[in-house]
Amino acid sequence: MKSVIVFSGGLDSVCTATYLQKRYDLYGITFSYGQKADKEVKIAQQFSKLLKFKEHKIVDIGFMKDLYENTNALTNNKIIIPAKFDYSIVAPIRNAIFLSIASAWAFSKKAEVVAYGAHTGDTRYPDCRPPFTKLLTKTLNEGEIDGINSGIRKKIEIWSPFMDNLSKSDLLKKGYKELGEQIFKSWSCYGNGKIHCGKCESCNNRKLAFLKSKILDKTRYA
Repeated sequence: MKSVIVFSGGLDSVCTATYLQKRYDLYGITFSYGQKADKEVKIAQQFSKLLKFKEHKIVDIGFMKDLYENTNALTNNKIIIPAKFDYSIVAPIRNAIFLSIASAWAFSKKAEVVAYGAHTGDTRYPDCRPPFTKLLTKTLNEGEIDGINSGIRKKIEIWSPFMDNLSKSDLLKKGYKELGEQIFKSWSCYGNGKIHCGKCESCNNRKLAFLKSKILDKTRYA
């Protein structure tokens, strides 16, 4: 069986990949969307090899930075990245864009699953919640219903750890069990420094996940 996975090289996507790799042949897709943390693309490449993806594509959709204008802290250099959740870090329908493109590849590959790393700690993000995921699954399958009914396409399921009620720390435990010390090479930071800033919302979530998992955090922070 095949799964296309939206893969950023972050803690969540890396651990999600380890969770799925025993059941599926994985096809990773990484997006360069004008994010400050474009280092994550390189990290994603490294992990795609470590996790033995069947294929890994990097898709340039940098034009999204212009469309987000001055609304988003992840792409706009004039907006300071917050230390805790703020709506400025919610890129408008980012996951809908990523998952739609990933699904186009999945339909072409006859993959059964399109995965992304949303978990129960992501409830503040509308496009991480299961109701969104289920609706998008229904919509995209409807958009290929003739191909599905004729057997040319396979019906897809968009899946996330959230759908199985998994938290970030649950994922981390599974990922650490499979990857050990390699897990510390994942990239969570919203910045693009040589090491994690240790101050942004994503770095703080990373620290908390290690704490809750009772795994010694060996990530290098500034």
